Amino acid sequence: MKRIYLIFVIALSLGFTQMSFSATPTESLGTCLVDALNGKERKQLAKWIYFAIAAHPEISSFSKASSKDIESTDQYVGNLVTRLLTVNCPTEMKLANDENPLALQQAFELVGQVAMQELMTNENVTTSITGYAKYVIPPFLTEAKSRRLCG
Repeated sequence: MKRIYLIFVIALSLGFTQMSFSATPTESLGTCLVDALNGKERKQLAKWIYFAIAAHPEISSFSKASSKDIESTDQYVGNLVTRLLTVNCPTEMKLANDENPLALQQAFELVGQVAMQELMTNENVTTSITGYAKYVIPPFLTEAKSRRLCG
């Protein structure tokens, strides 16, 4: 599993390297936003994403987030986004918006991916997200098991 993760990280870093040579204004904005974040901020963004997902009616019963937790995280992310766009990356934002009306959305998709990557590198998360694997039946056994169960 660590080898797969290492390959992913290398491929991702190669993508960022290539992006710096021929980046569009939207890509430059995304890079600027990501570069301006520290680890704590990425974790806070991931928490905000988690709270947003947990608001879905099918999932909300599994979340213990209070309205105070959600409000506090919304305020933190609002202040963070304000700083990113007005202090860290205002020039990149202007150029990207002039080029592409969806620039902010696309740039923040990259920020969201990086925020989630921050969480996915945790060993507990990796263990949890691969927990289903013990229930996967290898394809070459599927037919044989199916015959046993059905007949």
